[in-house]
Amino acid sequence: MAEGALRGTRLGTSSFETDENVILAPRQTIVYDCPNGHVLAVPMSLEAEVPTSWDCHCGSQALQRDVARPEAKAGKHVRTHWDMLLERRSIEELEVLLAERLEIMRGRPVEFGDVRKSA
Repeated sequence: MAEGALRGTRLGTSSFETDENVILAPRQTIVYDCPNGHVLAVPMSLEAEVPTSWDCHCGSQALQRDVARPEAKAGKHVRTHWDMLLERRSIEELEVLLAERLEIMRGRPVEFGDVRKSA
């Protein structure tokens, strides 16, 4: 090895810089409350946009303390197969159709009802 090599130093893992004359950006501490009882104190820059919610370590959404809660979004009703079926048929018609299908599955002859809508 060369005589000028630095021995005993961990180059790349340690910094030789000091914190002298370093001015940190002005900060504020934002407090978030988790619904599971956790309290999160997050330091942020004064210039940063502060989010109203923060992901807690337990997986829940922690909400910012002393801030108006965001409005709940109105969920769009999802039309299920049953909803679409009820738009086309009444319960009485569905009962007749069910009885007919059960008779077919059992292998018995079927007398079709008059309640079906024409397509």
